[in-house]
Amino acid sequence: MENNSVTHVTTKTWESEVLKSNLPVFVDFWAEWCGPCRMVGPAVEQIGKTMAGKIKVAKVNVDENQEIAMKYGIQSIPSLILFKDGKEINRTIGAAPKEAYIKFIETSLARS
Repeated sequence: MENNSVTHVTTKTWESEVLKSNLPVFVDFWAEWCGPCRMVGPAVEQIGKTMAGKIKVAKVNVDENQEIAMKYGIQSIPSLILFKDGKEINRTIGAAPKEAYIKFIETSLARS
């Protein structure tokens, strides 16, 4: 499932990949057992391709990286958080179509 449009982030790589990224980072918090997360996966990957160069797209498996999930108060998944300059600027929870996520990203970035 690894591809160039999405970076799989772990507790070890979180700071370098997300907090220190010079591009805004759209992070998908997901888990293997979560049905809606699997539905969101392809949309997230397409966003990684269509918005390449504007934003970075990352995925965090909450089961394998519980410290990050706890730090950001992830209660339900999929949770998608947009980070800019190392800070959370907005979040959306639950499955949505790709277009809704793109609008969410563009609107959040325009306000930040």
